[in-house]
Amino acid sequence: MALEKIDRPLKSHTTPELIRELLERMGENPDRQGLLRTPERVDKALDFLTSGYAANPAEVVNGAVFQEKCDEMVMIQDIDLYSLCEHHLLPFYGKCHVAYIPQGQIIGLSKIPRIVEVYSRRLQVQERLTNQIAVALNEILQPRGVAVVIDALHLCMAMRGVEKQNAFTKTSALLGCFRNHSETRAEFFSLLRK
Repeated sequence: MALEKIDRPLKSHTTPELIRELLERMGENPDRQGLLRTPERVDKALDFLTSGYAANPAEVVNGAVFQEKCDEMVMIQDIDLYSLCEHHLLPFYGKCHVAYIPQGQIIGLSKIPRIVEVYSRRLQVQERLTNQIAVALNEILQPRGVAVVIDALHLCMAMRGVEKQNAFTKTSALLGCFRNHSETRAEFFSLLRK
């Protein structure tokens, strides 16, 4: 189920030692001044960047779903998004755009970026991330439809490999009336371009 948190093993205290070993294998001296605290810093950074594994979107929403007779599109654009590519552990970042058409329930607007954060703070591929956000919102609200678009720059493409610094990746997930009704889909993409 999309809304479950993913249980990961209890954190081992070996991560700083592994980072220290990695620095040594790279030819660095982990005892030099600039690197003395790097293993602990990397450990804390990885904890933060993967904190979404311990989060459950339903808990993040915290009951902020309200009965409302609204049946027009609700859209939040340009939600900042930062994640780690699961293939190279390099960041990808960009903007997430989310819309839904209520069916008797609306969600507190601040909860949508929180749902985005839950899934982006896991090792990800952009395609799965886009779908997870859409499915979570769909399960929480049971709206007439959900649309999610992500525009992101992947450092695994910009810094290495093909080294294309300005190649943005766009992904979309369309559920319900956004998938089934061309007029609704067209309205969403029209608003997205503005």
